[in-house]
Amino acid sequence: MFLPTTQKELKQLGWQQLDVILVSGDTYVDTPYNGIAIIGKVLVDAGYRVGVIAQPDINSDKDITRLGEPLLYWGISGGLVDSMVANYTATKKFRKSDDFTPGAVNNRRPDRAVMKYANLIRQYFKDTVPLVLGGVEASLRRVAHYDFWTNKVRRSILFDAKADVLTYGMSEKSVVELTNAYRDKKPIEDIKGICYIAKEKKEHYFELPSYEECAKDKHAFISMFHHFYANNEPDISKGLCQLHDSRYLIQNPPQPSMTQEEIDHVYNIGYERDVHPYYKAQGEVRGLQTIQFSVTTHHGCYGECNFCAITVHQGRTIRSRSQDSIVHEIDKFKEHKDFKGIINDVGGATANMYGFECDKKLKSGVCQDIPCTSSQVCPILRPNHGPQIELLGKIRKLPHVKKAFVNSGIRYDLIQEDKTHGKQYLKTLVDHHISGQMKVAPEHIDDKVLKLMNKPDKATLMRFKADFDELNRRSGKKQFLTYYLIAAHPGSHLKDMQDLKEFANQELHLNPEQVQVFIPTPSTYSALMYYTEMEPWTREPLFVEKDPQRKQMQKDVVTQKEPLKKQHHTKSTFKKSDHRKRTKSKETAKQKDKAHNYKEYKDLQKVRKSY
Repeated sequence: MFLPTTQKELKQLGWQQLDVILVSGDTYVDTPYNGIAIIGKVLVDAGYRVGVIAQPDINSDKDITRLGEPLLYWGISGGLVDSMVANYTATKKFRKSDDFTPGAVNNRRPDRAVMKYANLIRQYFKDTVPLVLGGVEASLRRVAHYDFWTNKVRRSILFDAKADVLTYGMSEKSVVELTNAYRDKKPIEDIKGICYIAKEKKEHYFELPSYEECAKDKHAFISMFHHFYANNEPDISKGLCQLHDSRYLIQNPPQPSMTQEEIDHVYNIGYERDVHPYYKAQGEVRGLQTIQFSVTTHHGCYGECNFCAITVHQGRTIRSRSQDSIVHEIDKFKEHKDFKGIINDVGGATANMYGFECDKKLKSGVCQDIPCTSSQVCPILRPNHGPQIELLGKIRKLPHVKKAFVNSGIRYDLIQEDKTHGKQYLKTLVDHHISGQMKVAPEHIDDKVLKLMNKPDKATLMRFKADFDELNRRSGKKQFLTYYLIAAHPGSHLKDMQDLKEFANQELHLNPEQVQVFIPTPSTYSALMYYTEMEPWTREPLFVEKDPQRKQMQKDVVTQKEPLKKQHHTKSTFKKSDHRKRTKSKETAKQKDKAHNYKEYKDLQKVRKSY
């Protein structure tokens, strides 16, 4: 069933009052890709009456009062992404469209949605039941954090929203424990996976530098972030506290990871896989096309890309669903009126992390000083694509499945490192699970920038490309790689982007199109670099491009159209290319160094796009 959104639905269910009302910055799509839908269904499964108010009008009471007042608490989320990221581009231009708003016009999600919704509730329900924050926006802003849109360190969102509790990370277990405590009128202070405000710091909890210290001193902010980042994983994490003025933010240790049986249960509760009729009548929701018949295979990601917030929100340990659970979910698709036999995605944050983990990590917890992946894959990890090959084979055998795509991100370094199943896995993708193109995310090719991003080197990319091209040549398929790239990441100069353009032209044989300007999202190491202009581990000065026009220039120099160098053979020539770059005339290098303003750079590189 859909969770109710109107009084008419409450009457049909025979419910007089709801226990919990969930408020979201996205429209209500009842799929396991929507956090509000998952939390709502988990609570209903636990015996609670739950309703949803999606994208309420913040200028009136017509939406927020529609379901009355809940008995236990309000649950508030900004949506699938931080509302400021949803509303603004990297150059702070307002986004006119929104895939998760009916009609696709971005006119229903307020800036800082979590705070606005909390204020809206307080306005029309005086002295109401507790306000509980959750979702990505709350999770990534739970301690003092850098906010790109105001260019300052902000307080924990729990203080700014004047809320009572914040659940962080994957909250399926935390929210049930919290709801049980509110129902039974028991203390909540020891529930794992939550934050709350207290007058005193908690005994044995690690005290972070205060908000005031972080706002004044960038070195204190760096120290705070290191400790915050290190305490996000079960088994190894301590509780944290942080002084804000005269009160403390208390962050309890994370919840233990869900077992495979618990994850299976969450995804097999039953979802309508559609937009709720109340909101569907208001216009098409474009995002439905992507998530309606997609399948999540696991939680977590140990890639630790420094610009990505998944590490802080989902964690660095992979928790995989059983193959039976995944196949059962897909088997149920045949009962849906809209299913045409196409599965848009089988994956997770990173598709090919399904089904294996580091034995040492599972026994002793995440390593604090050695990443699983970076320029090289940790030798203890031992990637194994066998389970995913087996899973994809079972999916292909289902009679109602015509095509199952793997559109989630792929870590090509894991494929290269898996000497037993890596090439077989890549062949499986090439033969059955991509259509025309395969998306990979090298992000850059400059060694120093890649190190700051915590990404594999370009040699690994070129080995993967050679394998991909060879498999397509043998199969007779005309498929190609699409490369996601980032411009203006901390440490990246205009010259680095010109080198990236030359590399793409000569070695990848394309004019890149999938290039985004870096956005410093809260609670990421890259945002820390952006704000402090320091390398976080050495505290050495770091170049950061902050001028919006020059950020755009870094993108445009890569995306401008140029005649491609002819490809005479499939073997990589990137080493020769590197040599050519090193032996360019000194005069050309001097010209690049002197191109400090836009006009000079435009003349030099013949960038014709107008700003």
